[in-house]
Amino acid sequence: MKKKLCSILLAGALALGTLAGCGSATGSTDGSTSAGSDSGKVSQEASVSSEAGGQEATTKTGKVGVAMPTKDLQRWNQDGANMEKELKAAGYDVVLDYASNDIATQVTQIENMINSGCDILVIASIDGDSLGTVLDQAKEKNIPVIAYDRLIMNSDAVTYYATFDNYMVGTKQGEYIRDSLKLDSTSGPYNIELVTGDPGDNNARYFFGGAMDILNPYISAGKLVVKSGQTEFKEVATASWATENAQSRMDAIISAYYADGTQLDAVLCSNDSTALGVTNALEANYVGSWPIITGQDCDVANVKNMLNDKQSMSIFKDTRTLASKVVEMVDAILKGGEAPVNDTETYNNGVKVVPSFLCEPVFADKNNYKKILIESGYYKEDELK
Repeated sequence: MKKKLCSILLAGALALGTLAGCGSATGSTDGSTSAGSDSGKVSQEASVSSEAGGQEATTKTGKVGVAMPTKDLQRWNQDGANMEKELKAAGYDVVLDYASNDIATQVTQIENMINSGCDILVIASIDGDSLGTVLDQAKEKNIPVIAYDRLIMNSDAVTYYATFDNYMVGTKQGEYIRDSLKLDSTSGPYNIELVTGDPGDNNARYFFGGAMDILNPYISAGKLVVKSGQTEFKEVATASWATENAQSRMDAIISAYYADGTQLDAVLCSNDSTALGVTNALEANYVGSWPIITGQDCDVANVKNMLNDKQSMSIFKDTRTLASKVVEMVDAILKGGEAPVNDTETYNNGVKVVPSFLCEPVFADKNNYKKILIESGYYKEDELK
């Protein structure tokens, strides 16, 4: 009996030691594609048999392709790094690529991920309408696709969508302007200008739509005035979310409508890169009192602007939270189950309603940034000085 017990214990220890050695990962730099590990499909199993009683322990390996749009914006660097870290910790091989905001590059990177044996793809698209053909290849090989933060449009190959509640992002920005200007208790009128993101990014429409659902009643009532007259999405969109594009447009608006000292009370900016462009234009050409400026992502430069009263708020989307949720989804899928979702109605990509998991955003401003950004460990105080 003692010999049999020892044999069982020894076999168990050997099995655990073998399991602990599984899993490796590789990454790549902007614009390149890494081949990753040759661990093969998730269906491959590594088995360890015990001589005592014929007991068997199994573990599965998998390769995850993560396609990010660019390294030019701080948030995508953080998203990619968090995703890679979480997936590695979960034992998966990782192919992480950044596409330099070039659609053709991203398509090629995704093709390479498919051909190198990735078992699942996580894609933050540059243009949500431009991946249909390459995702057809993924569908042919039964590779699940999780659209990350940006919904991939017009493709039935999209399995799930993971993001923050994009409409809520906009509503929080609109509510911040409403509450800061006390629109429900003062007569106004107040001057406002509108800046949103790239027209090819479906999220920009949700951000803008959420904000305008809050602000439009005040615009219709004349309490908010858009002196430029630019209120339609196509008029206020910013190509590539680029700071320089937002700055150029804001320069023209200031020159035409505010150069004589007319007060600008608020600027709705859908994210931090556009807010930075607006701030640059105001610093160069605007002579009135500083307006309320919204943003999103809590980039370091913008948080510094908040602390210096040059930006009022920024929506905080903790990419660590989203990365953890995506890893949970990946894990469920690669183990043969269904990913957790909390929305099965909202996000129609033109072909299907994509089951989604929506994380809730919050906003940070000068009053709460320490709790939201510092105490949470997202930034260190020295990074914001």
